[in-house]
Amino acid sequence: MDRKAGGVFWLAVAWLVLVAALAVSAAWWPLPAPDQIDWVRLTAKPGDGGHLLGTDSLGRDIAARLLFGARVSLFVGFLAPCIGLLAGGLLGILAGFYRGTFDALIVVIIDTLLALPRLVLLLVVAFVFGSSLFSLTLSLGIVIAPSVARIVRALTIRIAEREFILAARAAGASDAAIILREILPNVLMPMLVYMLVITALVIVAEGSLGFLGLSVASPMPSWGGMIAEGRDVLAEHPHVSMIPAAVMFLTVLAVNLLGDRMRGWLDVRESQL
Repeated sequence: MDRKAGGVFWLAVAWLVLVAALAVSAAWWPLPAPDQIDWVRLTAKPGDGGHLLGTDSLGRDIAARLLFGARVSLFVGFLAPCIGLLAGGLLGILAGFYRGTFDALIVVIIDTLLALPRLVLLLVVAFVFGSSLFSLTLSLGIVIAPSVARIVRALTIRIAEREFILAARAAGASDAAIILREILPNVLMPMLVYMLVITALVIVAEGSLGFLGLSVASPMPSWGGMIAEGRDVLAEHPHVSMIPAAVMFLTVLAVNLLGDRMRGWLDVRESQL
């Protein structure tokens, strides 16, 4: 069982490393520009006319758009959870550590933000800041923060009641020292595992927003936008949508497998404490 799980883990790592490497080196590959139109080969099949994965309905090379679109998906997928983790984690630790009125206020804010329709919030941010990579990442990070804050608050409350925290207080440690040295290290590992789960959801969310036309503005490619662009020719040329959908599926699956494996390691570590 362990060998099989280990093999799946390393396959997931290999896929994510491959996607990241291709995204970083996208400009170095002998491919057309992602917005270059081949007027002769509109919706060409894979391999036709030197296009490895074919072209979309506008004659743009799918392989090139996949590589440059990976930059958007990976950037948003990993940076937005970091923003949510920093903002929500800070509020959650402070609320769970100090409790009282401050905790009650933070809980009200968290519950209010969680009650807001997330799509409406994303629409408002897109309307105010425009359809840019920055606004997309920021808006998804804001949407993530309340959920992170709630989880971190619960973890902090549980950790704050343990014996080593009481011992640190008795030894005269300041609140800042207790938070940084005792609580933060114990909260960080579970939240990193949770962040992997959130990363998978954010990649899917970016794809969904791209399908709705709310992701990055054209001509910058994104996986969701590529899937949306192929829906009009789905019956005749399914590869236009299916190829980016398959790449997104494998990437999300790899992130989920990493998260499951790390959660298993965390459960073993906590059982030994």
